[in-house]
Amino acid sequence: MSSERKSSTLAVVNCGQLVTLAGPARPRVGAEMRELGIIADGAIIVREGLIEEVGTTEQIKSLIDSDCELVDAGRCVVLPGFVDAHTHPVFSGTRVDEFEQRAEGATYEEIAARGGGIQSTVNATRGVHDDMLVHESCGYIDWFLRCGTTTIEAKSGYGLSLEDELKILRVIRKLGHGGLRYVPTFLGAHSVPPEYRSRRDEYVSLIIEEMLPAVASQNLAEFCDVFCERNVFTIDESRKILSAARDHGLGLRIHADQLSLSGGAQLAAELGTVTADHLEHTDAAAIAALKSAGVQPVLLPGSVYALGSSRYPAAREMIDAGLAVVLATDFNPGSSPTPSMNMILSLASTHMKMTPAESITAATINAAYSLNRGAQLGSIEPGKIADFVIHEHFDYRDLAYFFGFVSADQVYSSGTLVVDRYF
Repeated sequence: MSSERKSSTLAVVNCGQLVTLAGPARPRVGAEMRELGIIADGAIIVREGLIEEVGTTEQIKSLIDSDCELVDAGRCVVLPGFVDAHTHPVFSGTRVDEFEQRAEGATYEEIAARGGGIQSTVNATRGVHDDMLVHESCGYIDWFLRCGTTTIEAKSGYGLSLEDELKILRVIRKLGHGGLRYVPTFLGAHSVPPEYRSRRDEYVSLIIEEMLPAVASQNLAEFCDVFCERNVFTIDESRKILSAARDHGLGLRIHADQLSLSGGAQLAAELGTVTADHLEHTDAAAIAALKSAGVQPVLLPGSVYALGSSRYPAAREMIDAGLAVVLATDFNPGSSPTPSMNMILSLASTHMKMTPAESITAATINAAYSLNRGAQLGSIEPGKIADFVIHEHFDYRDLAYFFGFVSADQVYSSGTLVVDRYF
């Protein structure tokens, strides 16, 4: 098939399993997470970047115009583009030296205490001009797209100064004009930089009094996030920052209970944040609080794996409690250097006992709703943006089963072919 578009109308036929995720216009919970809306021998018509019709190939063929571009899916699985709801995609350099140190026995906390970790990437990123940072970050766009991801939530957090946080958010804005869709999140509260370690209150004040007003006035972010954890930002500090962010009209997200049962999930419930992310140490009481407050958990098994930990989030308990679970990669240079949602699906099944269907729901429609994009993305339904992927599989369960394998053959963003492994 040619990689050049010939028409504003596109028909995809002979989808062995067209995984639509069609269903209620809200995040899916409980048994709904296993209901994928699969159409055998399915087909789609796309017009001007939007999905116009969905049905069987027999139904759709009668609706195809003579000037419509025809794509034969070859009986393969077709899914919505993945929505990766937690990434840190703008940074300079890597932390491969720390990867080696962890292999030799050093812990994440030990590396951070001697100047590594987040601060290492901050040091590298602060010294890079906007244009060079755009150049470095552009390479990751192709990585995500080749993995079948068409939308990512993109956090700042590797600047930790007014100038550098704004720089990263401006870069995110520039990157969002390609085939990969970016949803920006301000994460100035990612770590306390060394120059403020002895005067933490001043850094919290800097975030609240200078960073947040600038981010909001320049419309650089939709959400604000805080890394709420022992030795990072306390419960009280996190509450102050997130409350100020809400006053500026930003949606709230929080890194919670990643390294300890810090109370982050309970704070998420108290504030009614959109998401609570990580949750490796969250207990039953916090799960119940998240359910009562309608907070979506964003689970990140890639970071557990990459850090060599064995404590994965209690996904089964969360689903059974009725939470609208989300899966994401946590793509970042330190604790989860992977853009592969296929790998995340596999980890979800093998280490968190999520079924393949639940994991696909968590990485598409539930993720879209966690970014306030559920009405536009995350499923293959008429009226939605035509983000979809033809995978080199004949059964949707294969995406989690064959781990470490990139299965996306052809990736469409807004109805435009952006990845084609055949060319």
